[in-house]
Amino acid sequence: MTERALDHVGIAVHSLDESLPVFESITGHKGHGRERVESQGVEVVFLGNGEGRLELLAPTRDDSAVARFLAKRGPGMHHLCYRVPDLGAELARYRAEGRQLIDEAPRSGAAGHLVAFIHPRSTGGVLTELLQAGGH
Repeated sequence: MTERALDHVGIAVHSLDESLPVFESITGHKGHGRERVESQGVEVVFLGNGEGRLELLAPTRDDSAVARFLAKRGPGMHHLCYRVPDLGAELARYRAEGRQLIDEAPRSGAAGHLVAFIHPRSTGGVLTELLQAGGH
């Protein structure tokens, strides 16, 4: 099995405008790449570069997964994301292992990447995102 680098840690927040200055102060990094991901009902911004950066996610509509997460659990760690070379192959591998997938096929994510999520029931209680860079 090939090692997969941690791409980012997703943190759910109610408001990017309120949370970004706090995380900029904590990390010493300026937020970058702020964008709305309409298909997921979120606005995101990243802090840091390379492996282990942070992604702040704020809901843009009440029916988004992040809005439901915040209503149930409040702000905090939302997911871990790992960079993979072939997202379709990874999904097939996880499916063959009997893991529960949230996404049966890759979908568009932030910064033009392809992403898919694995259900926390299959990953020790941690929502896991897989990301294929430049997937389009």
